Amino acid sequence: MGQKINPLGFRLGTTQSHHSLWFAQPKNYSEGLQEDQKIRNCIKNYVQKNMRISSGVGVEGIARIEIQKRIDLIQVIISIGFPKFLIENRPRRVEELQMNVQKELHCANRKLNIAITRIANPYGHPNILAEFIAGQLKNRVSFRKAMKKAIELTELANTKGIQVQIAGRIDGKEIARVEWLREGRVPLQTIGAKIDYCSYTVRTIYGVLGIKIWIFVDEE
Repeated sequence: MGQKINPLGFRLGTTQSHHSLWFAQPKNYSEGLQEDQKIRNCIKNYVQKNMRISSGVGVEGIARIEIQKRIDLIQVIISIGFPKFLIENRPRRVEELQMNVQKELHCANRKLNIAITRIANPYGHPNILAEFIAGQLKNRVSFRKAMKKAIELTELANTKGIQVQIAGRIDGKEIARVEWLREGRVPLQTIGAKIDYCSYTVRTIYGVLGIKIWIFVDEE
């Protein structure tokens, strides 16, 4: 039996950094984790809702959400690939998003600051690619066609390798299975290799499918 480890946690301190930066006493640690999860869910729900209203597409385009906490301040940095709906009327959008998050957290004694950054190559990030594949699977596109299209989009972002894996009742088959496709190099056991990874769950009419994506960006 193979010993598995998350590719991001495996490289912390070398090529990867934490997505959340804060300190808490052991008895309050679980509350901090739950608070982070509420922030991320609130942001994703808001972005997904507005993307559907503005463009009719359910792709969130969020590559990364970084959370930094202090005693009186919560700093949230959103890295997004398709920020068209946020750029239009940006002050109003950000203010509305901050109000939604504050209501969810009930943090009247702490200031919340949300910053939005645009990434240059959206399809070079696994979270955005996973959302793209999920949308294709929901529309009953063949899983092989969806994976090949995702790999083509990644090649435009000048990455060195990608591996895509889909597990579950693929194409509605009775027996669950795992299918994967790789292009280029993906050195999972090399700590110096900068690898972006995500695990994404998509709910289709014939069951839940799991999508995993590894992208080899560069090597130190």
